[in-house]
Amino acid sequence: MTAEKPKSAVVIGDALIDEIRDATGIRELVGGAALNVAVGLRRLGVPTTLIAMVGDDEPGAHIREYLKDHGVALISSPAPHGSSRAIVTRSASGEPEYVFNEAAQRRSIRYDDEARAAIADAGVVAISCFPFDVPAEVDALADALGEARVAIDSNPRSGMLSDRDEFVRGFERLAARAALVKVGADDASLLYDGDLDALRQRLRGLGVSAVLATAGSRGAVLESDAGVFTAPIAELPGSIVDTVGAGDATLAAVAAGLAEGDPGSDAEWQALLDRAMAIAAATCRAEGGLLRTPESLVDADRGVRGS
Repeated sequence: MTAEKPKSAVVIGDALIDEIRDATGIRELVGGAALNVAVGLRRLGVPTTLIAMVGDDEPGAHIREYLKDHGVALISSPAPHGSSRAIVTRSASGEPEYVFNEAAQRRSIRYDDEARAAIADAGVVAISCFPFDVPAEVDALADALGEARVAIDSNPRSGMLSDRDEFVRGFERLAARAALVKVGADDASLLYDGDLDALRQRLRGLGVSAVLATAGSRGAVLESDAGVFTAPIAELPGSIVDTVGAGDATLAAVAAGLAEGDPGSDAEWQALLDRAMAIAAATCRAEGGLLRTPESLVDADRGVRGS
């Protein structure tokens, strides 16, 4: 008997260089929320394609090489302003702060025949850090998605957000048909009135099949037609080094589980959420957005910086 081909995933959104500035100096890491999700899915065993804008420049070459190293296929859109970049510093409270270059602020994605074929063939299409406040981009994405099974992370970035009301309209238009929508406490504060529970209920009211609401140290809630499931922050050995990739790792872990379809029981939904929280906790044990699993912490530095 021939083994069934594993379901593939497509991720649509951003790919960039994080230029990290702190007391130790300046260093660069390949990043971007969508790129982190794509690499995370691949590290979880899901064949993955990233659709993103990547420039034909030195940073773009680094991004391409990093994706190749991790086995992620890239379908790139033209980048007239070069590759995206974020300058990352820390606030007095230790939270990351981002300043994005023009390429990141004016990112745009095109869907050629190759991209549409990948989307049509995917078990799940994950969308993160997308310009929902640009109606033409939302129109193009909605057309390209067709009947695809979709997971969306609203993931607004204040340095990229040009019109909050338009962002909400674009986000909710696509969220209403999604199999999963992930939102966080920061998203609720930036886009809505800050009430994460109310936002979860609003999205469910729009028709979202499942909503994953993450609340930092307060853990996460996953609500679907099967019920409401909760999980605390997972306890793992070692100190927390960097929380930047936690949300991307959580989305990747849940999307990997959904690639084959919805969980079939309450226990499977709970196990999916628990596993996602454990992966998020492991990812926080190293710098950067590279997804870690609890099992991989013994090899914590492998692949962080690409080639």
